[in-house]
Formats: sequence, structure tokens, C-alpha cells
Amino acid sequence: MSVTLVPALPAPATVPAAVGPLDVLGVPGEINLDYAATAPCARVAADAVAELLPWYASVHRGAGALSRRCTLAYERSRQTVGDFFGARSDDHVIFTRNTTDALNLLGRALPPGTTVVTFAGEHHANLLPWPRGSVRLPVPADSGEAVRALDAALAELRRDANPGLPVLVAVTGASNVTGERWPVAELARVARRHRARIALDAAQLAPHAPVDLLELDVDYLAVSGHKLYAPFGAGVLIGRADWLDAAPPYLSGGGATSRVGAATHDVSWALGPARHEAGTPNLLGAVALAAVCAALADADRAALHRREQRLLTRLRDGLAALPHVVELRTFGPDAPRVGIVSFVVAGRDSAEVAAELARGHAIGVRDGLFCAHPLARRLLTEAAARTGRRDLPPTALRASIGLGSTTADVDRLLAALATLG
Repeated sequence: MSVTLVPALPAPATVPAAVGPLDVLGVPGEINLDYAATAPCARVAADAVAELLPWYASVHRGAGALSRRCTLAYERSRQTVGDFFGARSDDHVIFTRNTTDALNLLGRALPPGTTVVTFAGEHHANLLPWPRGSVRLPVPADSGEAVRALDAALAELRRDANPGLPVLVAVTGASNVTGERWPVAELARVARRHRARIALDAAQLAPHAPVDLLELDVDYLAVSGHKLYAPFGAGVLIGRADWLDAAPPYLSGGGATSRVGAATHDVSWALGPARHEAGTPNLLGAVALAAVCAALADADRAALHRREQRLLTRLRDGLAALPHVVELRTFGPDAPRVGIVSFVVAGRDSAEVAAELARGHAIGVRDGLFCAHPLARRLLTEAAARTGRRDLPPTALRASIGLGSTTADVDRLLAALATLG
């Protein structure tokens, strides 16, 4: 049997951008500008997992010291995450795998006859889980148009449909394609006026800005740990208990029951988060996510925001100065946004550009349609019309920044793109 020797990978190292527990791990020489897909691991998350690993045991299923410590760590993590996102006292905080899993859980928990209203600018996670008959509104030109369109749609629904049937509005907090922030609080006020509930996909917003259910007045919130510097496979759904307690379990199995009788269907399901957390839970993911939430709660979020916005401005201004690069946008160039920019290089295939950036410059970006195909295709068409260019590719590139990003990272990307003209 022949053996192929593989060169050893460089040892992970801390990227010097943030301070203390919010340092992120990285690999020397590699520039990671793909935070919107999966953010690097925060030091505090890695430390929390390393500290717990010697005690690793079952959760909710043992009387020994290890199991009791792990159960306590898991439930404390639930409390920490709920507090970080402003959960109300009667909300459920349910651990899931990620945002997609959380929104699918909510989709399964909708009362019969619920109509879901979304916009066509959503990530697939907030487009695909909803039942047939859902309403998908066109991508708005700006925040004001989004609010007006939702108001009109909900008024028509209440006029034409059974007024007693529930309505759920499902929106993103920030676009995973453009980084543009959506007017969540204003959309929530419209939903309230029409007796509708609202769910927030906070996957892209939460890593960049505080998100508080009570302040925004949203009913449900979904988020991913792997985008929030805790890449251990945990997400969360937080929200109103009534729909969640009335729905059949998302998964059937151990931990979701309060009693199982001798007959096949003689089952009483638990109430609360356990109802939708069957099986052995992702303890390490929950602990890592809670550690990051606690660190962010103690951090100067305003200072982190200012730093990110300076980097984002440098990136966008640099891209605008390249004549062969076109930025994608929905709301306009001055709309508030987080550290995400999508763009195309005229005359060049986006996948080839991404490969060249990785191979020749050690820069990692994303290429494709970013699991938001309807929006990305629309923005590519709009970019061609806005610039009058006919040589734009059918897919795009995306650079995204966060806690570990530096001015040098941004400048390296801009210099590399300049060589492609």
C-alpha cells in the first residue's frame, strides 16, 4: 500500500484585530473575507469548549457529577443566549443546528391556515420552509417601500382572507448578499397593526449589531452560532410559547416526551424547549454560543461597530475606484449596512476570480448566488442596467468582514482585484 505524504498545515493563530476574548482564530498568511458564510472561531468559544471537554457527558440523562455539570452548563447557556437576545420571560429558547433549522422548526409549528408573508430578497432559509400559499412580496427599492408594501399586503390579506386565521411576517435583519439592513422595527409595527406576528432571521445582523426581541417587538428570532463566532453547529429559535407548545415535536424521540405508554401512539409530549430538542443535544455548540454572547454583551459594541464601518467604507470606496468592478445593491449606495459587499468583475467568471484570489493571493471570498438566488439574479440584472455593461457574469463575488478583519486584509483584496482589470 502506497502512502502519500501531505504537508502539515500551519498551526492556527490569533489574528490581531479584536482584544481579549473576542480575538478570533486563524491561519497565518490566509486572509479570510468570508465571514458571512462562516465566521472564524472566537477565542472565548474555543476556551469554553476546552474547559468543558474533560467533563463532557450526557445532558438531562445522568445523576453523576459529569452529567450534572453538563446539564447545568447547557441550561445556563440557554439562559445566557436568551438574555443576550432580549427574550421575554415566557419565551422559549430552543437550541437548533442553525438558522435554517430554526426557521424550519417554526414552519412546522405554524397553526393550520397560517399565511406567511416574506420578501423575495430573503435567504433560502427564509423562503423555502414556509407552506404553500405563502405571499412573497417583490424586492423593494428602499426601506420605506418595504414598509408600505407590507402594510398594503397585510391590509389586503385581512380584507380578503378569513380574519381569524394567523399571519406571520418573516424578514431578514440584514441581507446576506448586500449587507443592507432592513427596517425591522418599522415592519414589526406594521405587523402589529394588522394583528400579525413577525419572525426575524438575524443570522447576518446579530454578528454586527445588538439584536433585542423586546426592543424590536418581534415574536420569533432565529440565529446561527457559526456566523456568530461559535462554529460548533448550534443555532437557536427564540419566541412565543403558544405556537411551539401546541405543535407536534419537530423531532420525535427521547427527551421530547413526558410519558410513553405501552401503545404505539400513547405518548404525551413535553412542553417547553424540550418538546423540540429530542435526542442528545449539542452541548458544546450551546456552550460556545453562550460564551460568545456573554463576551459580546460585555464588549463596547459601539466601538466594534465604528471599527467595522471604517473597514467597510474602505472596502466599498476601493471597489468603486476599480473601473472593472461593479457593486450589487438593493436600497442604494448610502443605505445602512453591515460588513458584507457583493460585486462582479466585468468580463470575468466569478468562480474563476475567486479561485485566482485563493490560489495567487491567499484570499478567501465567496462566489455564486449566496443561497439567495432570486435576489442575487435580480441584482445582477439591475447592475447591468445601471452600468450599461453587457459583460457582467451570471454569478457574483462576496467579501465579508468581522472581528478579525484588518485594513491590510481589505487592501490586499483591492490590490489583487486591481491586477484583474
